[in-house]
Amino acid sequence: MVKILAVNAGSSTLKWKLFDMPAEDELAEGLVDRLGQPKANIKVKYGDHQVFKDDHPVANFDEAVASVMDALKSLNLVADLHEIVGIGHRVVAGGEAFTESTVVDDAALKQIEALRDYAPLHNPVEAQYIEVFKKMVPWATEVAVFDTAFHQTMAPENYLYSIPYKYYKEYGARKYGAHGTSVRYVSARTAEFLGRDPKDLKLVVLHLGSGSSITAVKDGKSVDTSMGFTPLAGITMSTRSGDIDVSLVAYLMKKLNVDMDEMLEILNHESGVLGISELSQDQRDLKAVADTNPQAKLALEIYANRAAKYVAGYASVMGGIDALAFTGGVGENSHEMRQQIIERLGFLGAKIDPEVNAASHGIEKDLSTPDATIKTILMPTNEELMIVRDVFERLPQ
Repeated sequence: MVKILAVNAGSSTLKWKLFDMPAEDELAEGLVDRLGQPKANIKVKYGDHQVFKDDHPVANFDEAVASVMDALKSLNLVADLHEIVGIGHRVVAGGEAFTESTVVDDAALKQIEALRDYAPLHNPVEAQYIEVFKKMVPWATEVAVFDTAFHQTMAPENYLYSIPYKYYKEYGARKYGAHGTSVRYVSARTAEFLGRDPKDLKLVVLHLGSGSSITAVKDGKSVDTSMGFTPLAGITMSTRSGDIDVSLVAYLMKKLNVDMDEMLEILNHESGVLGISELSQDQRDLKAVADTNPQAKLALEIYANRAAKYVAGYASVMGGIDALAFTGGVGENSHEMRQQIIERLGFLGAKIDPEVNAASHGIEKDLSTPDATIKTILMPTNEELMIVRDVFERLPQ
């Protein structure tokens, strides 16, 4: 039995989970939030619903990692840090350089840093955290698990944009997608849940959360996905616009007298259901007032509309659909949104039991009615488990 850490790092947050492998037992999960502020929020859940909290200052990435190591020891989650033999890092952009999870050596780390233009808010931070962990836990195998890797099986007809081909050859301008680690877990687990061979299943995974994506998975491989060169593309999201006419972007930049950075800020952080509703990015807030607030109702309808359009389009891409899998914060917990989307897909044969759907939250569940020709499954994601599995497979023998 060995202990492996799964790490999901951001510029102001550090999330982690500790697993005992190969038993796949989750021993603890933690969060370091508000880095660089007067008081950081440090939280660890472990044992039998035990919770540890602290709020001392955490100035930088080194101190954030040190606080994790201190918590692991002080809470007796490890007797010695050498028990941690592997660390898996979620990395957003792997470009075409990484088609699978990779042990991070100096060359791989340089490649991750070189892909910073593909995910400027993520890759540089993730690369820095990898360096910190390598310094503090030098004996552990460090593995980068890429959000984009699962989508590298897409065909050119699905990942290329209709722009001069030389831009792809020279600059890597193409669709890369995101949420690949989640989709990889959900697609495999859904096939297992249905008792189907993944190589004989046409599945659409709806990863619906703050960031939302929809992916067509055929024969266990990603064939198309809604997010594009960046996670801004695709369906309407909490604060992201999703697909938009670039000529409209140019038009608005002139009208608003803003540069591209400011426009991207609007499209990433002020749009989506927040922008439509002018009220909240949280669908729970919108549902609470939808009966009396037309914009809140409209925002939810647009979200469901865009999701259903992508699902229907993927029926064409795959030559049919056998099953739908809902996952992510919204997908797992909003029975109302699941219902709104499925109501638009009845013509494909998707039907769910309203009572079963309303009673199902965050658990594996078949929501389909007996006469449905497309199965609809509620399937909680577990990206961290996928990460530690990848690390375990790559440990020195």
